[in-house]
Amino acid sequence: MLRITIPGTDAFDEQLEKFVTVGDVTLELEHSLVSLSKWESIYEKPFLGKDPKTTEETLGYVIAMCSAPDISLDSLAKLTDENVKQVNDYIDAKMTATWFNEASGSKSRSTETITSELIYYWMITLNIPFECQHWHLNRLFTLIKVFNKKNAPAKKMGKQEMIQQRNSLNDQRRAQLNTKG
Repeated sequence: MLRITIPGTDAFDEQLEKFVTVGDVTLELEHSLVSLSKWESIYEKPFLGKDPKTTEETLGYVIAMCSAPDISLDSLAKLTDENVKQVNDYIDAKMTATWFNEASGSKSRSTETITSELIYYWMITLNIPFECQHWHLNRLFTLIKVFNKKNAPAKKMGKQEMIQQRNSLNDQRRAQLNTKG
């Protein structure tokens, strides 16, 4: 969970006819499957899709991430550049110590569009408890990837590996049986 503070500002109160200071606003944000699902139900398009987000859609995601449902658009309009950087850094954070040993440049991505329902499907298929829907989304993706790697069938041997293994076995048998071949 990310906690950010939007700094207060001075505003003119027309009823009192004087300037008043509007206090700081603290937001608690959660980048999770729940937030993703809320956003997709409002905008009816995949959040993780390739299409760029409008300013309205981006602010809509910040609202979906808020634990307090009564955040005003006026408060969000006062987000500072530092606040936006904090939110983006939080969304991009790995949030896990797990790493994968992958060959460089082999980040193969599926062409399948990922939506909240697909992620819920993965959770159900892999028997991941629903409490994980509140985890940071990148941490949940890492868990799903771990499940997939651990449950993947063993890789088939390549042709060169097979030849090398057979040659090695033949050499061992020749040595055991004291023969030349």
